[in-house]
Amino acid sequence: MSSLRPSSVCDTTPLQRFESQSSSSEEPSSPTAASIIAAVTAAATPTSSSQQNQHQHQHTQEQHHNNNNNVSNNVKVDLQLPPFVGGGAGAGRGARGQIEADSKPQERGTAYIFGRIAVDFSLLGCAGLTMAVLSSCCEPHTRGFFCNDLSLRHPYKESTIQNWMLYLMCVVLPISTILLVEFYRAQDWTRFSHHNQLYSSGYFLCHMELPHWVVDSYRMISTFFFGLGIEQLTTDIAKYTIGRLRPHFFTLCQPVLPDGTTCNDYVNEGRYIEDYVCTAKDISAKQLKNMHLSFPSGHSSFAFFSMIYIVIYLQRRMKCSRFRMLRHLLQFLLVMFAWYTALTRVSDFKHHWSDVLAGSSIGIVYAFLVTSTFW
Repeated sequence: MSSLRPSSVCDTTPLQRFESQSSSSEEPSSPTAASIIAAVTAAATPTSSSQQNQHQHQHTQEQHHNNNNNVSNNVKVDLQLPPFVGGGAGAGRGARGQIEADSKPQERGTAYIFGRIAVDFSLLGCAGLTMAVLSSCCEPHTRGFFCNDLSLRHPYKESTIQNWMLYLMCVVLPISTILLVEFYRAQDWTRFSHHNQLYSSGYFLCHMELPHWVVDSYRMISTFFFGLGIEQLTTDIAKYTIGRLRPHFFTLCQPVLPDGTTCNDYVNEGRYIEDYVCTAKDISAKQLKNMHLSFPSGHSSFAFFSMIYIVIYLQRRMKCSRFRMLRHLLQFLLVMFAWYTALTRVSDFKHHWSDVLAGSSIGIVYAFLVTSTFW
């Protein structure tokens, strides 16, 4: 048995060293179960501690990850579901209910509607009253002429575009177009919309809600008339301030100088005449006054404002793709009518070309100004 024992301490195992120590003590030579368990437990303690630390580290990472997920989830919920005012049962309606509540227009009653109409008509009345005062109480600036001015010797002709035609095309047609387009838009919206409650007008006349297309039509038409009024007022102020003579001045007036001579006399050639008397027969006072209102062209400004207004309106409101070519065709026809009206004012010898250019520019500028709220 002695030959089987290790020769040195380095060759011994921990268990053999423990047995040798136990055999040298006063206790019995054979190892007890308790001492063996203690030794095995002591040897295994580092491994168990490291495993426990690893488990604790993994548990901490998982808890931190869960906390991050909870925070991100809360952020998503906060972004998707804004808080409701008042809380309680209203907080359970969801984001759709909040969007619908925010999108609902403010309700306006009968008093507000009549107040708005009164303000609009007052503004239009101011422009109309000013034009009425100019035409009835004021006289245009008396402007002289040169006897050899050939631009004033054109014959008198009736207008190709009569006033009733101008009013029909530039007032009745725009109003009809706006009403038809707004009504179709309302029907189209009702047909394809799944949330008709969002399309409430918010205007109540005698506790009856006005249709949305009626409110929109009134806004567009009132804007049209306001722009038309200030455009015509601007044109009339220029007419009465400048007092330019029309191309058919000599034909209607047939001026005679205080000395009894006329522009056909050789002595008056090249003279600038300011004192004269119109001797033409069958000429009314209105025609005499109208001879001094050449610049700018009222027909041109009126036509171009109305037509450009409707062109921009169709571009903004008639967006349906299936009507795109029809929209472009209508816009072309409207612009051509304004262009033709301006050309006839020159061919009918009612205005000089510069008068037409100025009037057309006034109408176009005001059309773009009043429709700037459309975009």
